[in-house]
Amino acid sequence: MMAALPLRPMVNNGTVLPKKSGGTLPALSGSRKDAAAPATKSKLKEPVFNTGMRRVTHCKVTVQIYLTRPSKRTGTAEAPKSCVAALSGRSSAPHTPDSKSESDKSVRSTGVRKTPTFTIPLRKSVSQSSYSPLDTPSYRSPVKSPSQYFQIWYVKMYLKGRPITMYMPKDLVDTYCLEAKSDLPNKKLKLDWVYGYRGRDCRSNLYLLPTGETVYFIASVVVLYNVDDQLQRHYTRHTDDIKCLAVHPDKITIATGQVAGTSSDGKQLAPHVRVWDSVSLNTLHVLGTGFFDRALVCLAFSKSNGGNMLCVVDDSNDHVLSVWDWQREERLADVKCSNEAVFAADFHPTDTNIIVTCGKSHLYFWTLERGTLVKKQGLFEKQEKPKFVLSVTFSENGDTITGDSSGNILVWGKGTNRISHAVQGAHDGSIFALCMLRSGTLVPELFGPVRTVAEGKGESVLIGTTRNYVLQGSLYGEFTPITQGHTDELWGLAVHPWKPHFLTCGHDKHVSLWDSSSHQPVWTKTMEDAAQSAGFHPSGAVVAIGTQTGSGERWQEVQQIGEVLGLWPDGSDGTDINAVSRSNEKQLLVTGDDFGKVCLFSYPCSQFRAPSHVYGGHSSHVTNVNFLFDDSCLVSTGGKDMSVMQWR
Repeated sequence: MMAALPLRPMVNNGTVLPKKSGGTLPALSGSRKDAAAPATKSKLKEPVFNTGMRRVTHCKVTVQIYLTRPSKRTGTAEAPKSCVAALSGRSSAPHTPDSKSESDKSVRSTGVRKTPTFTIPLRKSVSQSSYSPLDTPSYRSPVKSPSQYFQIWYVKMYLKGRPITMYMPKDLVDTYCLEAKSDLPNKKLKLDWVYGYRGRDCRSNLYLLPTGETVYFIASVVVLYNVDDQLQRHYTRHTDDIKCLAVHPDKITIATGQVAGTSSDGKQLAPHVRVWDSVSLNTLHVLGTGFFDRALVCLAFSKSNGGNMLCVVDDSNDHVLSVWDWQREERLADVKCSNEAVFAADFHPTDTNIIVTCGKSHLYFWTLERGTLVKKQGLFEKQEKPKFVLSVTFSENGDTITGDSSGNILVWGKGTNRISHAVQGAHDGSIFALCMLRSGTLVPELFGPVRTVAEGKGESVLIGTTRNYVLQGSLYGEFTPITQGHTDELWGLAVHPWKPHFLTCGHDKHVSLWDSSSHQPVWTKTMEDAAQSAGFHPSGAVVAIGTQTGSGERWQEVQQIGEVLGLWPDGSDGTDINAVSRSNEKQLLVTGDDFGKVCLFSYPCSQFRAPSHVYGGHSSHVTNVNFLFDDSCLVSTGGKDMSVMQWR
């Protein structure tokens, strides 16, 4: 919903008043009690209309509309005909006393000033079927000066008892019609590019498909990125953060799991698994709605039986492990896995009935028998038990291989829960990722905070890091980033005044300038403080960054788009719209809100309940939106989801 000024007459949920000279508001004349009194004599024979007042509460927003004429002034001016025309269909009502003394008497007799009404003397126009204000001395406008703009009307709204005053732009006063309806914009947005990768707190979420596309996720979007062709496709059917991903043995079917969320109307969105086709991007099945708790942390398809089963671990207190026949959407078995964190779960490559899970202080071998899961604990025996078992994979002969927080690689014999071989101190730090290459070479974490290792084309390797980089390279050469993003809450966004570039900055203290054509960073700088806002100088040669600490001036250059009258979607509390931007062609207006939505309106859109196209993708509040200088693209930034999305 867009609430703007003024609203439809049958709703009357705004306060519209002329602005008093000198910048102060005129006194309200009349009251509801006065409105009910008999009309006083008038020398004018034309019909007199009294619209009355209504008070409506909608979406926790209480709004009142007041129309009153200013006190006696000199000069002449024609009042807004279109607004008055909207009142012409109303039935006449007694005239409200104008004298200040009568109004004051009414207040003194009741002890409380009633909500005022308004009276506008109207005269039928000969040339048109509408009414226009009478040119009487009591309704004459002053000669406009810097201190006298009484025809600038305003809306006074109450959001949870908090008053908000919004002034109508002068250029709308003469043309605005209360009865007009806004149309949907004739253009739509399409997600063109997603910047970033979620490696900070997720693992096993990076794979190479036979199509040459690298698949990973960020926010609520799964990205299929063809590095050679520089093209992206996107699966966008999730409603909140994606936390895990698995690829079927056919390399076409993909399963992704999301966290629980909340819709814009306050309803809980259950965590679930979506199984979908990576070629058509069509959803095939949805599993576990109403069964899982909080979020999903691990997913894996079975390997030896054609991938007919899917194992899932949720993020409940008991970290429930469940096995599904995903094609029938049927749960085959479930069991409490561990009270501690679970980091990985996978089917054995040659025995469909064996599942291995690992996590804090545990390694479990599960056997599926007649609808139940039977557990065997891994025995470390003479080997010092690590605090965390962080990763698991399998060799070609069926041995289980684990990496732990002590930097050890342990080999567990096929079909047993005992160690057959140990590589002590294989790494100086924790081993978060293991990948068995086609050549049989085992690749542990090689450098830096790596979280995911995946096999690429030929001898290439894909690596996902905790700094949300995706690197591509070989063990014998250098690794280069193919995707990078921010690592903390993202707020700042600025577009270059004459280049297809935009700048982002956030609480990770990183500032990046992006080329919207090549989708690559032009440069990245690190600041001493967390960044909150950014703005380009009109020349484009200088950019200023505002920080959270205030060390340095916080300044933001914004193109003039006129006064914003008010934007409040359903379920909002008045603080949910974080950003608004108008296209340079003045045809479209876009908003970013706390519900993770990007909304596209026609411009201007100052009517009540102006319709919009609504787009998802962000899983957190949308902190900023902006059109590029030529309106070729729109850029939006997510707060806690740390994503940057480019729309066409």
